[in-house]
Amino acid sequence: MAALNAAADGFNEASRLLELIKTQVESVIIGKKEAVELVLTAFLARGHILLEDLPGTGKTTLAKTMARSLGCSFKRIQFTPDLMPSDITGMNYYNTRTGEFEFRPGPVLTNVLLADEINRTTPRTQSALLEAMEEKQVTVDGVTRPLQQPFLVLATQNPVESEGTFPLPLAQQDRFLLRIKLGYPAKADEAIILQKHAFGDPLAAMTPVLSREQVLQVQEMTQHVYLEEALVQYILDMVEATRQSEAVALALSPRASIGMVKAAKALALLKGRDYVLPDDIKLLCLPVFAHRLKLKQAEKYKGGQAEDFLSQLLVTIPVPLKERKEHKEHKELKERKQ
Repeated sequence: MAALNAAADGFNEASRLLELIKTQVESVIIGKKEAVELVLTAFLARGHILLEDLPGTGKTTLAKTMARSLGCSFKRIQFTPDLMPSDITGMNYYNTRTGEFEFRPGPVLTNVLLADEINRTTPRTQSALLEAMEEKQVTVDGVTRPLQQPFLVLATQNPVESEGTFPLPLAQQDRFLLRIKLGYPAKADEAIILQKHAFGDPLAAMTPVLSREQVLQVQEMTQHVYLEEALVQYILDMVEATRQSEAVALALSPRASIGMVKAAKALALLKGRDYVLPDDIKLLCLPVFAHRLKLKQAEKYKGGQAEDFLSQLLVTIPVPLKERKEHKEHKELKERKQ
């Protein structure tokens, strides 16, 4: 009983902390509640975020707002065509005074890294982030250095059709847990944005609402969110459908299904629940899967997009436990805690 009470206290504290950071981010990012929730979901799941949209839609502002809300070290890299891999990871240089080589750490050795306009540099430099994003370490001249936890990459990119961009390699895209698109704000929301941003910087007065220890605490709580077997099978059905379809050139990998499980648990916690619902998975389907899925060229000629393919999957694959009512969910939740 004591263990159950401790778990309940942990969920209550996590919900309180998440509400604090959510309120602060939404005070700056106006009218983008779903995008803010997705960013926080990736943060909880220890996943990296790719913010993709047209210039001026608030990608960098969202990334900086999130970073400033956390009491963690923060670095920013402005990606340009002449950026080198060593500009990210760091390098060894010869110190003439000591007569020895010394390591000069790059900006990747931080807790929160803003990779601004990541697709404006070459694929060779983009790939310098691969080891850090996947293995939470960097290797320079044969020496491996672990990264301090938490480690989160918030990358922004303009659509690949934009001038002067380099498409991210598929291996790089696969390292991002979520790809989020912001879109243009509604007219009423843009009026509020003008009041807040036109003659001032709302980020200037922001202070961290979560310490590094609290960040690790809320991330740990996602592991205790309940995901029943029927929903695991629902995820696997979607992944398997991409592998069986003749329209797909590159299907979803096990990393994609693992990412969905982590994201679904994180979203449930963000919503104040310690169990996952089918709607959590449906909401995350496009942000988690779309950037990992590649259709055959013939489908693209017909105007087919990965988002359209996945939306059709959501219609055709049966949702488990569809008949379950909300009061039944709460009853079962209560029984599990007793």
